[in-house]
Amino acid sequence: MIIESIITTLGADERPHIAPMGVTWRDGRPVLAPFRPSVTLDNLARSGVAVINHTDDVRLFAGCLTGRRDWPVRPAERVAGCVLTAAIAHQEIAVERVEEDAARPRFHCRVVHEAAHGAFRGFNRAQAAVIEAAILVSRLHLLPRDKVEREVAYLEIAIGKTAGAREREAWGWLGERIRDFYEAARKGDTA
Repeated sequence: MIIESIITTLGADERPHIAPMGVTWRDGRPVLAPFRPSVTLDNLARSGVAVINHTDDVRLFAGCLTGRRDWPVRPAERVAGCVLTAAIAHQEIAVERVEEDAARPRFHCRVVHEAAHGAFRGFNRAQAAVIEAAILVSRLHLLPRDKVEREVAYLEIAIGKTAGAREREAWGWLGERIRDFYEAARKGDTA
């Protein structure tokens, strides 16, 4: 099973790095598979620890993909890491082994501590739509534009029907990122 989560790691300078990631769970153990190159991969390889954060604030997913990574954190309890203050639950994890791969190494981990901080009441359709759109944004360079546009148009139905203020804000950030990406492509800028 893959659970969309927010991973926090610390850099060599002890600064938090916050990134969304689908975490694979096998037999109760998390497997993180960040793509190369990535700050999360570098931090995991260096420190051997991370925190898996679970939140119902989808702005964190959208924000991380649109340059908004400054979210409040507090120190983790058992690993050298940090927990998002918006987390409703978290797991502190340690790497047990690494399965090397040229594109996407897999960090097989064990949970060393976990805690719940609030009740998860489920995602409404707009929240699920924001998470799906965030995944699309993370793959804009890989997907055909017509596929992205079709999926965004479909997801927008859920936004219109069930979004609250946080979901509308996150949706706006993602829409802006998509427009900027295709405008840069039109101009021949690969940024």
